[in-house]
Formats: sequence, structure tokens, C-alpha cells
Amino acid sequence: METIVGAVIVKDNKILMVRESKKECYSKWAFPAGHLENGETIIQAAKREILEESGCKVELKKVFPIIVHNSKDKNIMMIHFFADLTEETFKYDTNEIIETKWMSLTEIKNMEKKEFRSYPVVNTIIESLEKDNLCELNVFTELKDI
Repeated sequence: METIVGAVIVKDNKILMVRESKKECYSKWAFPAGHLENGETIIQAAKREILEESGCKVELKKVFPIIVHNSKDKNIMMIHFFADLTEETFKYDTNEIIETKWMSLTEIKNMEKKEFRSYPVVNTIIESLEKDNLCELNVFTELKDI
């Protein structure tokens, strides 16, 4: 199963969105996110992906309900965190990201579905945010040896 980790980063009541430059999702908006790599914890991967895609350092505060997508071709588990901004530089890989932008919740909700890399993912996370349906970080237990 493929694992994607990312975050909803909030500053001054605005959420950081990134506009993708990869061919398969060119110019689509998303939360900063990417793949878990072998040997990383989920939290390490989330912080790394956020830094790579936005140039921002964050403190992870809570976790959204896990999103699972199963299709004939692949299975994906998506883990998004709610995060506070600790450092903002906006130095990111332009091969992956066209731009970053702070958007209000209203702006995001008023965008057209086709503007997002995955509208269902963004919508699910926004609904969880509005309902305060988030979990504490202690839901993760990392085992070193099994």
C-alpha cells in the first residue's frame, strides 16, 4: 500500500496550498504532501515533504482521519496533519511546485473542483477541519523491532 503524508498548515487563519508542476497534475492545487520513504517514520516523512514542497518548517499538532483509496490499480493511504508554522522560507523545488499561496477557508471552498489535484481529498479534510474531527498525535506508536 502506498502511503502519502502531508499537512494543513495554518497562519493568520489562512491555509497553505501548493500548486503542482508535475505532468500528471500540472497546475492543480493541493495541501503539501508526498510519499513516505523506507526507513522514515510518518512524522519524519510529513515534515520532510512539507519542507520540500513549501520551504516551511512546522510543528505537527494533530492528525486528520486517515483517508484510504482502493482501486483496481493501487491502494493509497493518506495521512494529513494539522500543523503550526514555525519557519517560512518558501524555497521549494520548482520541478514539483509552481507556487505556494495562503488561502482562506472560504477561498478554498469557492474554488472549482477541477482546480484541485484531488477534490475528494481536499473536501474530506476541510469537512474534518470544520467539524474539529482531528485526533491527537499519540494515535501513532512506532515499533522499532518486530
